[in-house]
Amino acid sequence: MQENELNDPIEAEDLSVDDVNNNESAQGGENEHENQVDDNAEQKENTEERLKKELEEQKDKYVRLFAEFDNYKRRTSKEAIELRQTAGKEIIISLLEVLDDMDRAEQQIAESEDKKALAEGVLLVFDKFRKILQARGLQALNTLHTEFDVEKDEAVSEIPVDDEKLKGKVVAELQKGYYLNDKLIRFAKVVVGK
Repeated sequence: MQENELNDPIEAEDLSVDDVNNNESAQGGENEHENQVDDNAEQKENTEERLKKELEEQKDKYVRLFAEFDNYKRRTSKEAIELRQTAGKEIIISLLEVLDDMDRAEQQIAESEDKKALAEGVLLVFDKFRKILQARGLQALNTLHTEFDVEKDEAVSEIPVDDEKLKGKVVAELQKGYYLNDKLIRFAKVVVGK
């Protein structure tokens, strides 16, 4: 009805400038409110789309990360199995030289009568064998005439001794003990004096 009032020239004269301005500002307020509602709805839609997109990206990252971890587990498991299967390969290869020397010594024992030369050859093979093991970190325990130590010695028996200095000490070594890279791998089997 107000639009008709403005369109009608007679009634328009009765309206003041303030009335017209108030009318226009009221219509502008309604338009602004509608624009704000539209903007809010648009922002909501944009936010939802952005959140959905971020969620999809995170899901994708998660799936990829899970797949990578699964592949890592399979690969390390396979490597561990291969390592166990070939763990002794290096030491076995180095010991093949000793095995060759032992085969030659065995052949010489069958053919030769010179026992002194045979004994020297066998001692050389034994020495070579020990050196190869020492190079790989094997070290023999020296327990003879030392205090009995439960951390590295295993007492097989006790025997009476005349010398007071040997009481509580190792008087005989039945089986050597060994360290591998400073870690005890076999206890020494010993006889202790009492």
